[in-house]
Amino acid sequence: QVQLVESGGGLVQAGGSLRLSCAASGSSFSINVVGWYRQAPGKQREEVAAIFSGGSTHYGDSVKSRFTISRDYAKNTVYLQMNSLKPEDTAVYYCNTVPPQQGDWGQGTQVTVSS
Repeated sequence: QVQLVESGGGLVQAGGSLRLSCAASGSSFSINVVGWYRQAPGKQREEVAAIFSGGSTHYGDSVKSRFTISRDYAKNTVYLQMNSLKPEDTAVYYCNTVPPQQGDWGQGTQVTVSS
């Protein structure tokens, strides 16, 4: 059973930047694709970014050109660099495989973007 710990969230003004980290422990990922998800109040979680073991990436239309996902295999950590943040990016951000392993959701990290 893998443990996932997200960090790096906080309060930022519109147009600002944050870098989120996702550290995995307990076991290694056996699936090649890892992603970031977010959930706003009253809404389902949505995928925002994914990265393959070979380094190719995919982004949701709402974050394309603003967010960058990366992966450090030595640290077993996934990052999400978020630039040009907008109030509509406000959500709790989670990491998981793509598709997600339902038992592996962590606590997430809160991102709040003010106008």
